[in-house]
Amino acid sequence: MALALTACGRIWNRPPPEGEAAVLKPAELITTWADADGGTLTLKPDGTFTAHDVCGDWMGASDLNWTGPRSGSGTWMDDSGNAGTAVRLSFDIKGPQGDEVGDVLDALRHGKTRMLWTPVGDADNDEPPCLLTGNA
Repeated sequence: MALALTACGRIWNRPPPEGEAAVLKPAELITTWADADGGTLTLKPDGTFTAHDVCGDWMGASDLNWTGPRSGSGTWMDDSGNAGTAVRLSFDIKGPQGDEVGDVLDALRHGKTRMLWTPVGDADNDEPPCLLTGNA
C-alpha cells in the first residue's frame, strides 16, 4: 500500500524542469519565448501576446485537456509574488463551448537562462512539460 501511495504522490506532483523558481521583472518577460519545436510566444508591453504553434496545456471549462500547439493572440498578465513569477495567458478566441482558453506559465531560472513552463496533459501519462526559453 505504501508503494501505491508513493506512486500516486509522484504522479500528482510532477517536478518542474531543472531550474529554480524565479521572480522576473516585467522587462524580462517582454520578449519572444520559444519552445523546443519552434513554437513562439511573444509577450508585448501593452499586455497582449501573439503565439505561433506554441506548446501549452490550454484549459477551458468545456475542453479540459487541449494540449496541442496553439496559434493566435490574446492578453497576458504578470502574476508575480515572493515565490516566483507566473504569466497568465488568455486567448482572444473561445473554446468549443464559448469558454475562455488560456494557461498559466511559471518562471524558472537555470544559470542565466530564463524559462517559462507548464505541465502538459494528464498527470498519469507523465508527458514532458511545455518549456519556453526567453531571448536574452
